[in-house]
Amino acid sequence: MFLRGLSADDGYSLIMSLKAFHLIFITAATALAFGCGVWGLKDFFAEGGNAWDLVFGLGSMAAGVGLILYERYFLKKLKKVSYL
Repeated sequence: MFLRGLSADDGYSLIMSLKAFHLIFITAATALAFGCGVWGLKDFFAEGGNAWDLVFGLGSMAAGVGLILYERYFLKKLKKVSYL
């Protein structure tokens, strides 16, 4: 594999385990969900906010909590699997 001057022959491995990728992806998705939740709630409590802003904000917050619970489950399930 060749990537901007790094080849597999150089001894640099550009491989990430599925577990590590999953953790990074779920963490980023959780941060995005909470960010969207804050945005929706901020719009709801601002002047001119409507009910859909509240639904969006609370739904995003619920998704963030769900992602945290899922990540805990995932870590417990794959406790014995290496990150490499």
